[in-house]
This record gives sequence, structure tokens and C-alpha cells, in this order.
Amino acid sequence: MNTKRRSQAERDQIPVEIGYALLSACFLGVLVFATIAGPTAVWDLPAGVDNFLRGTGVWVAGLLAVLRVVHVLWRFGQRGQKTSGQACD
Repeated sequence: MNTKRRSQAERDQIPVEIGYALLSACFLGVLVFATIAGPTAVWDLPAGVDNFLRGTGVWVAGLLAVLRVVHVLWRFGQRGQKTSGQACD
């Protein structure tokens, strides 16, 4: 357990990292959704294919967005432990 007090700069980094994680996750989600479901906006596909592509796009984009947030915040936490003098496992 870390008993060292955080400086103001270290405390200011936390909301910046959270914002970066959310913004990059949204960008990734939009990009992935547009890649998977984009053909439904361009071509006249059967209804079943439209629904499948849109549903798959939403599912994959949401999953990757969540994974992006977890990844960014996990790395931030690991970096914070290293700089505070504690060893990482």
C-alpha cells in the first residue's frame, strides 16, 4: 500500500488520463463502427445483412472501446506505481 502523498501535479494527471481514455475510446468505437456498418449506408443490402452488420458494429465497437479505457487506465496506474518508487509485479 502506498502511503506517500500525491503532489498536485500527480492529482491533476488523473482526470486528464481519464478524459484521454474516454476520448480515444469514443474515437476508436466510431471508427470501428463506421468500418463494419459503413457498407449499410452506401449499398442497398438485404434487411438481414443490414441488421447483422449494424449489430456486429455496435457490439465490436463497444467491446473495443471498453478495452481501450481499461488499457489506458491500467498503463497509467502501472506508470504511477513505478514513479512513486514501488515495484510493479
